[in-house]
Amino acid sequence: MTSDKELFVYLIAGEPSGDLLASRLMRALREKTNGHVRFAGIGGETMIENGFESLFDSTELAVMGLAEVIPSIPRILKRIRQTVDDIVEKKPDVVITVDSWSFSARVNKGLKALNTGIPQIHYVAPQVWAWKKGRAKTCGRYIDRLMSLLPYEAKYFEPYGLKVDFVGHPVVEGGAAKGDGKAFRKQIGVSDSTKLLCVLPGSRRSETKYLLPIFRDVVSSLSKKYSNLHIVIPTVVTVERTVRNAVSEWALPVHIVTGEANRYNAFAASDAALAASGTVALELAMAKVPYTIAYKMNPISSFLARKLVSGRFANLVNILADREIVKEYLLEDCTVENLTAEVEKLLEDKNYQDTQIAQAFDVLKTLGADDPVTPSQKAADVVLDVVAKKN
Repeated sequence: MTSDKELFVYLIAGEPSGDLLASRLMRALREKTNGHVRFAGIGGETMIENGFESLFDSTELAVMGLAEVIPSIPRILKRIRQTVDDIVEKKPDVVITVDSWSFSARVNKGLKALNTGIPQIHYVAPQVWAWKKGRAKTCGRYIDRLMSLLPYEAKYFEPYGLKVDFVGHPVVEGGAAKGDGKAFRKQIGVSDSTKLLCVLPGSRRSETKYLLPIFRDVVSSLSKKYSNLHIVIPTVVTVERTVRNAVSEWALPVHIVTGEANRYNAFAASDAALAASGTVALELAMAKVPYTIAYKMNPISSFLARKLVSGRFANLVNILADREIVKEYLLEDCTVENLTAEVEKLLEDKNYQDTQIAQAFDVLKTLGADDPVTPSQKAADVVLDVVAKKN
């Protein structure tokens, strides 16, 4: 990008994981353009902290599960139309949708129908290898370029004429492995000898709704055996109030923290973790915290998930390894008894801890953990390449 031409990028990130990803892409683009770049679109708290102004509150789009989505359809359709109109009016050099394919697809479809000529990139390939394989064909129709986080994803999209760039997973460039555990323990008033369990009930309201009651009962069960156990809950703005209200009467002391730095410091301080299935599971592996994952949905969504989702595992560490390195307790297996027993093992069995940590980190190397060029830098290069070819 030449220094006398300002790049105008329209970013759309509808969930906390996409918000973090987009914020890192923003930083990489600023570096590569020597600051000659401006942004517009939809983003969350991390993007806003980096000087982004969101068209509307991105938490409106953080909805998951059929029963949760249906009541939100009129509002989401309105936001799709508003977003497309905003892009047409502002005429950016490139549109980049980040994750959240259900929303992103409709925005991209709307833009394609208008023949704007604006290049459209999607960042994070839809998980067509797990479910909704037809999305691969949809991607080929609605976007011009796809940036994937996983090395094997290109084969699902390239048959539909879509160029795919594997850029690596952003978890390897975050601060998950660089937290200060000692400082964090001092900050919350917990001694080095006190056991600390990191509990992560999700970033969507639909996740916390079903997981917080189960996690509460797990903590209650653990309190009967561990009188000196403390709980730390890193959370995000979308569900912070819900989490604070829910844990006010938990059976063990709870420390709630917000912000990326505090989350990573909490990881470094923790002896084990109990987490909702999602990107945070990779962060825990990067931080070398032994963990287990859980997931629960309403009965209708659970029934559909069992029918529609293929694949043996939900956790990416297990998917990439093609074996269960990290225990998963999903849907009907997500019980207080199962989770309590697994957390106890993670807190007590040193060999069990060390084996999981080593095997999980080996998997992360396939996502770029040892590469000096970060995924965000690679993604920024793709964006600049697309814009250069347009011009």
